[in-house]
Amino acid sequence: MGDRSRRLLGQMGRQIRRAPLRYRPSRPSSVDQVVAQPHVAADTRPPLTLTMPARAMRPSSAGRLSVRRMPERAAHASFPDDGVPRWLRKYGTIAWFLIGVVIVVGMVVFATSRIQAVFIAVFLALVVTSVLDPVVTSLARHMPRPLATVVSLLLSFAIVAGMLTYVISSVAGQWESLATRFSDGIDTILEFFETGPLPFHFSQAEINDAINEAIAAATSYLQENATDLVGQVLSNAGSVALVFTVLALSLFVTIFFLARGEVMWRWFLTQLPARNRERTNVAATAGWYTFSGYARGTMIVAFADALMAFTLLTIVGVPLAAPLSVLVFIGAFIPLIGAPIAMVVAAVVALAAEGFVAALIVTIGVALIGQIEGHILEPLVMGKQVSLHPVVVALGVTAGTFLSGLLGAIIAIPLIAVTWAVYSALRSVEPPLDDELDAPVRA
Repeated sequence: MGDRSRRLLGQMGRQIRRAPLRYRPSRPSSVDQVVAQPHVAADTRPPLTLTMPARAMRPSSAGRLSVRRMPERAAHASFPDDGVPRWLRKYGTIAWFLIGVVIVVGMVVFATSRIQAVFIAVFLALVVTSVLDPVVTSLARHMPRPLATVVSLLLSFAIVAGMLTYVISSVAGQWESLATRFSDGIDTILEFFETGPLPFHFSQAEINDAINEAIAAATSYLQENATDLVGQVLSNAGSVALVFTVLALSLFVTIFFLARGEVMWRWFLTQLPARNRERTNVAATAGWYTFSGYARGTMIVAFADALMAFTLLTIVGVPLAAPLSVLVFIGAFIPLIGAPIAMVVAAVVALAAEGFVAALIVTIGVALIGQIEGHILEPLVMGKQVSLHPVVVALGVTAGTFLSGLLGAIIAIPLIAVTWAVYSALRSVEPPLDDELDAPVRA
């Protein structure tokens, strides 16, 4: 910078200190005036004033520097020091979070598969606890809670034993007449295939030959794989012992859940940091509310289905009405596929024992029972505790079946419902989308 420029800036500074400070960002500053003036001698230059001329002035060097740097700053905002765009960094982080969640879920599933017996025992204990907890709470108002727990368990055992006794006695009482009726029903079915209105027919000899071939194939299979079958029988004997172990562990855990469940939960919350206790309690309460509602609701719906099926089978005159109603009761715990399987079994028994008309009546009646269950009983009993879309139910049951077979089909829906309830309790609810979505603009 030359001597002339220093003198000009010094005089300008003195004028600014003497004059009141006014700043208008939209107009050129005093620096612009100095830069825009012609190069004249210092002694002939007129006194410097802060009067703003009306004509447009070029921007100052500082302004030009800021304008030149603005695109660089925008680029620096979009591309950090490592050169990765912010949008890629954001969605990459979300992707890593999702991968982490999938890994954690996979580890949980793998660990559960390794200790499947313990998981089944705890799951059964939670189901029994959710069903008997209201009974224990009611009895605890008149007696100590441990005694109320024992009384509730004894009552439940008496009810289950009475149902099993009735089923076994009904089967034993109808066994002789049932064998004769089944034989007549099978003859009726074979006659239908031989002389019925179907476009194809099977003679009695062809059917007998097919049955004999099947028996011969089964006999040869047993002879060729006798060693493997013996090993499977021994392993099944070990499975029977495992079943009793799971039931004993489940009973043991159920007693403590019913008698000391609240104390155990408070102890668990005490081990957590104080800042996390409230959110953990809220999430766990929402999950338990959903799980207990699902378990109690499924139990009530299953009992109602069994009662309606027993009434229908008794009116039609189908034998084994009690065992078939128990099968309907068990099938109600398997979403989507349990009721159809029970319907098929009941229809086959009715067809073999009473004929085609009885089988048709049973099929229609069981289908109506399924409609009553889905449209009246479940909304009335469960309400909004378990509100899952049918697509989610179908996908969950299918995935659970592929992962763990029948056990996965049974536990898939309560696990999905509890997960959704916990997520709903922890998330921040946004306002619903009331307006219609705009159609995409096409170029």
